Amino acid sequence: MLRLPLMGGTRQVGRLLCLGAHCDDIEIGCGGALLRLVEEGLAEVTWVVFSSDEKRAAEARAGAEFFLAGAGRRNVIIHSFRDGYLPQAWSEVKDACERIKREFTPDLVFTHYRHDLHQDHRIVSELTWNTFRDHLILEYEIPKYDGDMGNPNFFVCMDETMAKRKAEGILSCYKSQADKPWMDEQTFLSLLRLRGVESNAHGRFAEAFYCRKMAI
Repeated sequence: MLRLPLMGGTRQVGRLLCLGAHCDDIEIGCGGALLRLVEEGLAEVTWVVFSSDEKRAAEARAGAEFFLAGAGRRNVIIHSFRDGYLPQAWSEVKDACERIKREFTPDLVFTHYRHDLHQDHRIVSELTWNTFRDHLILEYEIPKYDGDMGNPNFFVCMDETMAKRKAEGILSCYKSQADKPWMDEQTFLSLLRLRGVESNAHGRFAEAFYCRKMAI
């Protein structure tokens, strides 16, 4: 197996764009990778959530603060599009993506998996690819009732300490979701451990992504 550094060789990821349909999506989907990137020197991040209310927006800002602690410049953008109805707000979400593109040029973009069965997740993925056509895009996965887990081809490996740090961040920042049966440490560590097995991760844990295009 050929292992490439997370930074992609000698070029460092200095500018990162994270896109999430809902307030906890980014942390669940790529929180471990964010912790890795911050450790390795992340200069600038734009963090965008499309659907939120006032209470959850505060949680999203806390989540960004937790996972980006130690990073350089941080721009957290929280939109208030209606949860579950992003496809009906296609043009407005597209406009929001275009504004980001005009103001920020990332080295790497994290977004939702294109085959995610949640309609809001799919529309964010679609518009990510529609808008950012000359960027490395990694699509993250969100465990849910729909059973839409696929076969990822890109892994960010981590040890147990970092895996537990990810779970801690999600659970501590999103108290409003504590009644959800899937919102517990076991959910997050189990998926990280499974992906660690698939990638033969030295630290036993990994986050998984889908990389459709990569130019070296």
